[in-house]
Amino acid sequence: MLSIIGLLVIAIIVTLLITQKLNPIVALVIVPFIGALAAGFGFGEITEFFNDGINSVISVVIMFVFAILFFGVMQDTGLFNPIINKMVKLSRGNVVLVAIATVLIGAIAHLDGSGASTFLITIPALLPLYKKLNMSPYMLVMLIGMSASIMNMVPWGGPLGRTAAVLSVEPPELWRPLIPLQGILIILLASMGALVGKLEQNRLKKNGLLNGDINFNQFTLSEEKDESAAELERPGLLWFNLLLTLLVVAFLMWGALPAGLIFMLAVSIALPVNYTDMNVQMQRIRAHAPSALMMAAIILAAGSFLGILENSGMLDSLAEDIVVILPGFLIPYLHYIIGIFGAPLELVLNTDAYYFALLPVVEQIVSVHGVDQITAAYSLMIGNIIGTFISPFSPALWLAVGLAGIEMGRYIRYAIFWVWGFSLLAMAAAFLMGII
Repeated sequence: MLSIIGLLVIAIIVTLLITQKLNPIVALVIVPFIGALAAGFGFGEITEFFNDGINSVISVVIMFVFAILFFGVMQDTGLFNPIINKMVKLSRGNVVLVAIATVLIGAIAHLDGSGASTFLITIPALLPLYKKLNMSPYMLVMLIGMSASIMNMVPWGGPLGRTAAVLSVEPPELWRPLIPLQGILIILLASMGALVGKLEQNRLKKNGLLNGDINFNQFTLSEEKDESAAELERPGLLWFNLLLTLLVVAFLMWGALPAGLIFMLAVSIALPVNYTDMNVQMQRIRAHAPSALMMAAIILAAGSFLGILENSGMLDSLAEDIVVILPGFLIPYLHYIIGIFGAPLELVLNTDAYYFALLPVVEQIVSVHGVDQITAAYSLMIGNIIGTFISPFSPALWLAVGLAGIEMGRYIRYAIFWVWGFSLLAMAAAFLMGII
């Protein structure tokens, strides 16, 4: 009975998330609560399940709130603008170099872990250059999206945060083994960018569209900013903000302090140094609060969902029954199998459904055969994360498509081959490095 109810709870939540009939927060809270009541648990027991679930994710919530505030403030100050502009200038209109620069710019811009802000920063800046060179805007969105996906492995990124919530592990602990992999994947993606750029260059030559006559001393990137945004920039504090950001990353890697406290301290330093007026400080907090609150609310709702499923025994029961059904030879490798199809699964499952519904079940199943929960989680995450910005369930991707003036269906057809192929390459690299 527990297996049936657990399966129904997960199936209903996945269906609601895929069809976007309910907000993820509502689905993750209401459905498990009803499932627990149907399984015969009383309010006292459900309260215990809820408290255990919330306690397991509270540190992740604190980190997310203050990480989003910190990197939001860093974006406000214009910390990353000089680096992005310099890379564009260095490309000098070479199609291959522009493609490589796009990868690096996407990685830098996504340091805040927000897909929406990454696309808002990069696409308006690079699209005029792409148009001037007759390069495909589909390539622009794909390269930025894939680069952002690699950077999404940071502790304040959505996939790693969700994984940490499911496993009840501190996000920085999950991130540290992934740092070398991120570096290697950025290099591999830059190489892929060169290949894609070369193919694009050949297409332009074939169609007589190659434009090599651009005066970069006169050509200016689109930097249309309203006056209020320009007033927030702090070019005079560029080196201070860069040093503060590097210190934050260094402390996260060191692990001497909790991630939440690190970002609390960083925000407490960044705000008064960059904005001495207390009213402006509050305005910056209010500006970034919606993103922080939404992510925190989703993680808390997921904590409630996981607390009920795990402590009620539904998850264990479901995993045990699935093991009976599946062919025995597949079970020890189920995490690899799901990871291999992780990128295309983004087309039918959204991020919340993948990490909060699929990951816990797979982790429970393979753990029976001695597979470490971290290894199982890495397999699913690394296989899936490259496809983050190919999913039609991603609001940030719709924003990118709108900014670039392209069609979603055509973009998916254009990018799916490269995205899935690179996700398999990412899994192979992780396997060779001993991560999975």
